[in-house]
Amino acid sequence: MSNTVHPSPESPGDLETLRRDIVVLGAMVVEAMQAATAALLDTDLETGEKVIDGDVAIDNLAHSIEDRAYEFLASRHLAGEELRTTVAIIKVVYALGRTGDLMINVAKASRHLYPHPLDARLRGLIDRMREQATVQMRVAIDAFADMDPVKASALSDMDDAMDDLQRDLFRTIFTNTTPDEVGIHRAVQMALVGRFFERTADHAVSIGERVTYIIEGWQ
Repeated sequence: MSNTVHPSPESPGDLETLRRDIVVLGAMVVEAMQAATAALLDTDLETGEKVIDGDVAIDNLAHSIEDRAYEFLASRHLAGEELRTTVAIIKVVYALGRTGDLMINVAKASRHLYPHPLDARLRGLIDRMREQATVQMRVAIDAFADMDPVKASALSDMDDAMDDLQRDLFRTIFTNTTPDEVGIHRAVQMALVGRFFERTADHAVSIGERVTYIIEGWQ
């Protein structure tokens, strides 16, 4: 994992600093998504280990943002959009942190499947799920960075594509699974991986909902 990202100093700072750090955290999570999927598709244990080790940096930044957001809440009399933004930041940090945890699970799946490679159909579906989850997460982070309600509202519709991919994955698993221990083990792992990507896309939708909340409040 890259070590070029530097979080802001430990202080409450202002909302703009916290928002910038959310964008940094989002970039770290997207990087983990790419590396975890590569580890799985290439049965690359070394890359998978880097994803697992790199989650410490994601957790550290997530905890830093969350702590500063709570301190910001406690030290100021917030109302209106400032209050909504601070509350939303805490929720977005949770979504990104959970996504990082899901990518650890994807990386660990490469261990469970090693040394058996995936067949071409499964590889293609997992890569498309990675691509869809990445697109949604990047749109979510862009929506948050720009406070863009149009991008935020588009995420729910985008999620339909991930649901279709998950159904395709399950159909492929059920069709191609061999009734032996290795085949069943592989099927379970691939179903779990599909769920991890589907949950990642859900977290992107959740971030979009927080953007709408900041701009409009709950309607």
